Amino acid sequence: MAFESLSSRLQNVFGKLRGKGKLSEDDVNEALREVRLALLEADVNFKVVKELVAKIKEQAVGQEVMKSFTPGMVVIDIVNKELTALMGGTQSKLARSNRPPTVILMVGLQGAGKTTTSGKLARLLQKQNHRPLLAACDIYRPAAIKQLQVLGEQLKVPVFTMGDKTSPVEIAKNALEHAKDNNHDYLIVDTAGRLHIDEALMDELKQIREVVSPDEVLLVVDAMTGQDAVNVAESFNKQTELTGVVLTKLDGDTRGGAALSVKAVTGCPIKFAAMGEKTDALEPFYPDRMASRILGMGDMLTLIEKAQAGIDADKAKEMERKMRNAEFTFDDLIEQMEQVKKMGPLDELMNMIPGMGKLKGAQDMKVDDKQFGRVTAIVRSMTKIEKEKPELLNASRRKRIANGSGTSIQEVNKVIKQFDDMRKVMKQFSGMMGPGGKGFKNKGKGPLGKMGKNFRFPFG
Repeated sequence: MAFESLSSRLQNVFGKLRGKGKLSEDDVNEALREVRLALLEADVNFKVVKELVAKIKEQAVGQEVMKSFTPGMVVIDIVNKELTALMGGTQSKLARSNRPPTVILMVGLQGAGKTTTSGKLARLLQKQNHRPLLAACDIYRPAAIKQLQVLGEQLKVPVFTMGDKTSPVEIAKNALEHAKDNNHDYLIVDTAGRLHIDEALMDELKQIREVVSPDEVLLVVDAMTGQDAVNVAESFNKQTELTGVVLTKLDGDTRGGAALSVKAVTGCPIKFAAMGEKTDALEPFYPDRMASRILGMGDMLTLIEKAQAGIDADKAKEMERKMRNAEFTFDDLIEQMEQVKKMGPLDELMNMIPGMGKLKGAQDMKVDDKQFGRVTAIVRSMTKIEKEKPELLNASRRKRIANGSGTSIQEVNKVIKQFDDMRKVMKQFSGMMGPGGKGFKNKGKGPLGKMGKNFRFPFG
């Protein structure tokens, strides 16, 4: 998970501060020493760390903090604001040309994920009802053009190509004309990378820039390279006048140094972050939300947006009715799992809920596609009546389901047990919240309390 080690360290530091009724200057200095070490271990640029800690200390040792009723929380709020400012303050949106198409030039080193990110960006624009065109200008890397064409086919986004014998400058020029003639409002130009920055690469990018006059020049960098990502961004910015940065593989970078350093070092805002392999795993970068997640405060806004995008409102309403009336079936379970899966990895969603990331076991909640497939196979091996009335599932029926789904009787028993626990919880909620219900006073007893301790959703 992104920032996992940094987040864990910082939350430990601030947990100690929260427990103190009053803070001395020594308390603040000790906490900031821990913050400094945590940031350096997360591969954040040394100068950036020094300036950030100085800004926090300047505010944290003031009289207002020392005399506050909750000095620990005030210090955390200061750190939150400074982290947000460090990463750019507010979301930096894509530029949009007054005369379409808006041209986006994708640049970066080989292996950073430019081609994949170009496809992801096209998908994101497509979801916003735009008509993007992808231009294949990487004629050097074997199969780069084919890769973009395959992505285009998957996403149903057209790809402009003239093969690998025409110069990238000529391809970009013709792609722009094609975009204008065919009413594309965005042109995404996928350029070649190198294993290192060289004059030939930069000269080619400058020539492409001259012929297409891009509205955005986005540098794609691998977040997992840490300080190298920042160095690459600095070099590209000096020579190609970047307008923004896209961080890839941020979900695999437990340190997060690149995300916290790149804006401060280069002045270029982070516009997007790639949080997975799927074609829709590209998110706008919100500095305030990211800072909140790092400090363990959650990110409810992103969670709500994911839910709105991934969950069908009518289906959700019908599901709520079924749950309220205790009519939940195995088919409904599969449908719910499908809806949750659309929102993204379960561990990532958990960390968006304030405080949930620190709960015991929360870090182990991962959506295992294989396990999901096994649960689906088990349910689909049941008859219609068995799905609706699990009480009919005796030993011989369970053996038949195990054989039909290619799983074991133990796995079948586990899924049925978890489903039974869910129905008990729903029945209890129905009694509490329905007409004449007395409200929620469970206090850890009964099926709901048992579920809180022992229940495991059928993903793992």
